[in-house]
Amino acid sequence: MAETAQGPATLDTEKEAVRRESPVLRFMSTYSILLILVSLIVLEAVLSGGISLKIVNLLNVLRQISFVGIIALGVTMCIITSGIDLSSGSVVAVVSVVVASLLQAADAADRLFAGGHPWPVALVVLVGLVIGTLLGFLNGAMITGLRIPPFIATLGMMTFARGVAFIYSNGRPRGSLVDSFQVIGQGDILGIPNPALVLLVCVAITYVILHHTLWGRYTYALGSNMQAAVVSGIKTDRYLLLVYTYAGFLSAVAAIVLTARIGAGQPGLGNGYELDAIAASVLGGTSLAGGLGSAGGTLIGAAIFGVMKNGLDILNVSADWQLVARAIILVVAVTIDVRKNVRRD
Repeated sequence: MAETAQGPATLDTEKEAVRRESPVLRFMSTYSILLILVSLIVLEAVLSGGISLKIVNLLNVLRQISFVGIIALGVTMCIITSGIDLSSGSVVAVVSVVVASLLQAADAADRLFAGGHPWPVALVVLVGLVIGTLLGFLNGAMITGLRIPPFIATLGMMTFARGVAFIYSNGRPRGSLVDSFQVIGQGDILGIPNPALVLLVCVAITYVILHHTLWGRYTYALGSNMQAAVVSGIKTDRYLLLVYTYAGFLSAVAAIVLTARIGAGQPGLGNGYELDAIAASVLGGTSLAGGLGSAGGTLIGAAIFGVMKNGLDILNVSADWQLVARAIILVVAVTIDVRKNVRRD
């Protein structure tokens, strides 16, 4: 009751603080992430002599950010609840090798289920989505049922799923996929790559969930104050389970699109994607303290990540140094988040 009574007063204080800010500071605070993205695009254009602004390159960036962006949307919802999902990259690997094994066009006598003939694409896509959703559900079940902290539960799933991917595929990639499946990742509609279109659909769905459903409202409530949510009668376990299940589903979507894009399923696929997804989410304004984040912000965060990687590729920066850059970005993103929360407190 005390919290309820203090709510309006606290809100008024925050509004008064916002009013006292100068228009410039208010603009910078609201659009800082977008300004960073624009500045990065301009800097990359200057350093590359305009190469980065060519249509072909821009479309390539769209493809590159799609896979991590889709995963990051699910990770964002987990972080909003003050949780985390470290298993997304490994879930991508499991879904990838299973889907690929069922869609090999060439004869493959060692396939576990396909019996030497590729399955219908629609059915295989459904199987992949079910597998990812189930693994996400297991994450949520460990967190809500066994009371295992999200970090430990998803870390365990990360190791487990990666092992399953290697066991299932015998450590070998599965290629020669049917053309009708590869269109998902390699085709386009009106010039826009299919992976980018899938990302935009996932952004729209996640936006609707977060801002126009009871599930979304409760997701923010869980991250803002879990104890208050329990006292308010919110079935916290149910909504946490939904969040992690949805994250698993989006990892499966990313796996299907990525497998179709490269035309093969690989047990090592998605390695490190969970960290890229976390970085994109935090860069996009999602708070590691919970209770704050958005689908649009995550999309911009993924775009920043993609533009940076593309710029490093154009400038012929080695893959080793790109790993260093990714680590620096992750640390910077977390530092910004910590400072932001200190100011908010």
